[in-house]
Amino acid sequence: MVCRSIRGTALNWRKASRSQSQNECVEVATLGPSVLVRDSRDRSAGVIALDSAQWNALLSAIHSGDLDGR
Repeated sequence: MVCRSIRGTALNWRKASRSQSQNECVEVATLGPSVLVRDSRDRSAGVIALDSAQWNALLSAIHSGDLDGR
């Protein structure tokens, strides 16, 4: 699901420690059982909400290199 805004909700957005000085990555936050993902360069573009199975599948794909550009 893509959410355009989450009004009235204070979220703790985080990004990888290796990317703290850069703006070219994604940021994540939790909201209840969901993990929210947004583009750090265009925060107004919306948010993708992932359930735990979707989040784990994304992490697995990242770690295995399945999402690397070819």
